[in-house]
Amino acid sequence: MIDRLILGSVCGLFPKVDDALAIVRPDTVIRWHRAGFRLYWRWKSRHRCGRPAVSLEIRRLIGEMSIANPLWGAPRIHGELLKLGIDVGQTSVAKYMARRRGSPSQGWKTFLRNHADSIVAMDLFVVPTLSFRLLYGLLITAHGRRQILWVGATAHPTAEWIANQLTQACGWEQTPRYLIRDRDSAYGEIFVRRVRSIGIRDRPTSARSPWQNAYAERLIGSIRRECTDHIVIFGERHLRHVLLSYKDYYNATRTHLSLNKDAPISRAAEKAGRIVCRPILGGLHHQYGRI
Repeated sequence: MIDRLILGSVCGLFPKVDDALAIVRPDTVIRWHRAGFRLYWRWKSRHRCGRPAVSLEIRRLIGEMSIANPLWGAPRIHGELLKLGIDVGQTSVAKYMARRRGSPSQGWKTFLRNHADSIVAMDLFVVPTLSFRLLYGLLITAHGRRQILWVGATAHPTAEWIANQLTQACGWEQTPRYLIRDRDSAYGEIFVRRVRSIGIRDRPTSARSPWQNAYAERLIGSIRRECTDHIVIFGERHLRHVLLSYKDYYNATRTHLSLNKDAPISRAAEKAGRIVCRPILGGLHHQYGRI
């Protein structure tokens, strides 16, 4: 009834309105009405208050956390953000998490790091003496923190001698799970039986594949470049002393890129006191500290 009164009033005020309506189709009027209705509700539901927008820095942090921790869901990431003092809703966390294709899985770097503490590697290397005699050095290193577990020196590396060196390095109680070595003929039947008897899984590398024992090969290169290439070895006893001195320096003092500039035996930063210098290997290297 009211709409008829409105239309009648409009027609009384504007007698020629019929001519205008003649060029406008009913569908056009309905479309205008719907557009006006959308504009009205857009204005009525405009943003007035509520939770503030998530900053770009927090969005990036959420994405990085979801990528670095593929086994975490939105509740876990939301909990970590709350512990960091970041107040953001869990639905917002789910919104800004990185999208994955397929089920979550750990990366190869994480997988290898989780098994590194159970792996040791060993290898033999040759060192010439003053009289051009060849001596053999034995290196046993742990993959976890790249720590040198044992160094030995001999002129005749028999299988029994190598087996005894491995027993002294690892003991019978805290033995590693895997041993990586090459296929040198020096590792005879006696050595293989000893490895099996103490519960270590022997994993020889493929023939002519030194890259499969990369940690030991890389460490032997460091021993040559930083130690034996600069010292004339007099004999077996001298070589053993030099290798033990380098072992102490390598484990407790020398910083490593792979350990975030730390030593295999973690070395605390010293910030107070006077800086002192202590020579190692006769001054070939130096250790710096504070007193």
